[in-house]
Amino acid sequence: MNSKNLIAELEFELISTKKLLESVPVDKLDWQPHPKARSLGELALHVATIPGRYLTFAKEGNTTVQVLTERVLPKNKADILDGFQRSTEKAKEILSKTIDSLESKSWNLLSNNKVIFTLPVPMFTRLLIFNHLVHHRGQLSAYLRQLNVIIPSIYGPSADENPFA
Repeated sequence: MNSKNLIAELEFELISTKKLLESVPVDKLDWQPHPKARSLGELALHVATIPGRYLTFAKEGNTTVQVLTERVLPKNKADILDGFQRSTEKAKEILSKTIDSLESKSWNLLSNNKVIFTLPVPMFTRLLIFNHLVHHRGQLSAYLRQLNVIIPSIYGPSADENPFA
């Protein structure tokens, strides 16, 4: 893993992530597209905190199932945007200072003090940070579309924004 490349990739992904988070309507944080789905606020906070939270997990080397699957509800939109800022800063700090030293380390998922799943940190970083962020950001854009919120360009034009025009 090259920390400079990972930071550059993360910074690129955070541009569109920030645009989506800023477009979350403050009066719809409790909205759910389905009773089994996360609320808009919960999903937005999850997206906002993935980079810093999950890189912290990688650095620590172990995470319990309970912590990994914890669902946190924001009190307001400021919780989401502040969480995003703190998460972004934490992720960049970990990537710049320690990610290269984690190259040969593993991350363990624990349940009842037993290891139930192990990933090399480089794979954990790709799957549970970068891919995970993109996955949930896609979910967030689908939620916002259902609420008739303007969807910003992510990797190219959206139905609402064309960065090439």
